[in-house]
Amino acid sequence: MSTPLASSWRTHTCGELRQDQIGSTATLCGWVHSRRDHGGLVFIDLRDRYGITQVVFNPEQDAELHRRAHALRSEFVIQVSGPIMARPTETENPDSPTGMIDMQATELTVFNSATTPAIPMDDHAEVGENARLTHRHLDLRRPSMQRNLQLRHAVSRAARNYLDDTSFLEVETPILTRSTPEGARDYLVPSRTTPGGFFALPQSPQLFKQMLMVSGMDRYYQIVRCFRDEDLRADRQPEFTQIDVEMSFVAQDDVMAAMEGLTRAIFDAAKPFGAGHELPASFPRMTYSDAIDRYGCDRPDTRFGLELVDLSATVSGCDFKVFTGALDGGGMVKGLRAPDMASLSRKGLDDLTEYAKTYGAKGMAWIKVVEDGFESPICKFFDDATLATMKSSLAAEPGDLMVFIADSKRVTNDTLAALRLHVAERAGLLTDVPDSLLWVVDFPLLEKDPRSGRLNALHHPFTAPNPEDLDKLDSDPENVRSLAYDLVWNGTEIGGGSIRIHDPALQLTMLEKLGIDKEEATTQFGFLLDALAAGAPPHGGMAFGLDRLVMLLAGAPSIRDVIAFPKTQKATCLLTEAPSRVSDEQLRELYLKSQVVD
Repeated sequence: MSTPLASSWRTHTCGELRQDQIGSTATLCGWVHSRRDHGGLVFIDLRDRYGITQVVFNPEQDAELHRRAHALRSEFVIQVSGPIMARPTETENPDSPTGMIDMQATELTVFNSATTPAIPMDDHAEVGENARLTHRHLDLRRPSMQRNLQLRHAVSRAARNYLDDTSFLEVETPILTRSTPEGARDYLVPSRTTPGGFFALPQSPQLFKQMLMVSGMDRYYQIVRCFRDEDLRADRQPEFTQIDVEMSFVAQDDVMAAMEGLTRAIFDAAKPFGAGHELPASFPRMTYSDAIDRYGCDRPDTRFGLELVDLSATVSGCDFKVFTGALDGGGMVKGLRAPDMASLSRKGLDDLTEYAKTYGAKGMAWIKVVEDGFESPICKFFDDATLATMKSSLAAEPGDLMVFIADSKRVTNDTLAALRLHVAERAGLLTDVPDSLLWVVDFPLLEKDPRSGRLNALHHPFTAPNPEDLDKLDSDPENVRSLAYDLVWNGTEIGGGSIRIHDPALQLTMLEKLGIDKEEATTQFGFLLDALAAGAPPHGGMAFGLDRLVMLLAGAPSIRDVIAFPKTQKATCLLTEAPSRVSDEQLRELYLKSQVVD
């Protein structure tokens, strides 16, 4: 019987044949994974993306075919046919799905020979990332990459199936659009037909999906490509993919409930790939202020304790000028317990201090908790009662190290959030612990830029304020909460969204708070304001970072490992050598002149 993947070239894939096919004849196509000569027999491991089948060439059955098999090399593309036989006893491989059978080759066609691979196909071989990206067409043949892209496909399919089943409509939004201020730099595309005009590649479909709600589409989704010209890290790319969702006539709880269902569908789809994660019966919620107070960041990893403690009041009257100076400057003093780290050498403590400095802190204070009290150069600045309060507040025990950061609130929290994870990893607290999946809610609507003093939107300018705080929008804008929510998995944000502003007057007020006057607002966002004025329903949505989510599910160190053709950290493609120069003729057609000096 033919299989769904059978064609005029093959009857089965290389991962499909089993013991119940013994005695039948099959034809396989694929790449030569390896060749071995054993006592006159030639063994070929034939590979495609579905698996590997062992093919045997026997000189006693066909000497000419056997001779041709000797000429095969790694990555030759071939077709083989022959009967399926049971493997001889003691040569079976129960760890392989096809390990109980062999194909006895009777026909061989070489579609294409291959040069010696520039990188090994074996996952166990160490290969530098530059080599992998330069030869991506080969890297994608490696089992780990094929598994990652299959996982990505399964996640995308699960998202589509769930959203299709819950009345969402897939709608494509434009890739060529206008430049609007959304926080990052735009990728600009010059227009040949409008001299001096530029398209921008979208940082997100935000405005279009809101207009779809105005249009009455009710429930929209898209697995969409987005573009941001920003500095890159392991989990950032200049072009990335979102699972993008918007809903009408909903409150915050409605969107979050629908997205919990989507998350469960995605996690279920990942289980066949070894990404088994148990999700809570309901996703807990934590306010932004609680997350900052206890964990120092808005994406808390709650798989372990070691919560931060504000010790500002405890040390306010001490003689340690580092602490009092930070408090006098409007900052804070916070502490963290580092379990079983009182044994750190002076060099170890210096290394920990240098680590803290990379997050902006001027330094790090420490006190060792020992059986008979405390050890630290700073102990002399505190009385016994203060030291005892610090110890009890941090729940420190003999053998623990108490670390302290005294600085501005932002620097203190940023530094201790990083130190907390660093300490947990060193202490082995991240091994064999249940997953942490939670919502962070009640984000501030606005935050003040410490350098310019201007207000910025913490999420984006279209996020609705909490109705309970509307009276503070003029008098106390920094303490207005928004109807925004982020989904955090093991300390990483995997998705975020908000209820949107649907009242055009409130939208104008929000833009004014950001320093955008009515004239500029009309120029930049007139199409959105007109749409809202045409009758906009209450609406909200969310976007999941597909690349980051698949990276975490796959246990990969970088999103470049789950994207078929990613860019480097310098936003270049080593495979195609993009970006590249273009001809003067192309530039003239676009009314451009190169300013680059070689």
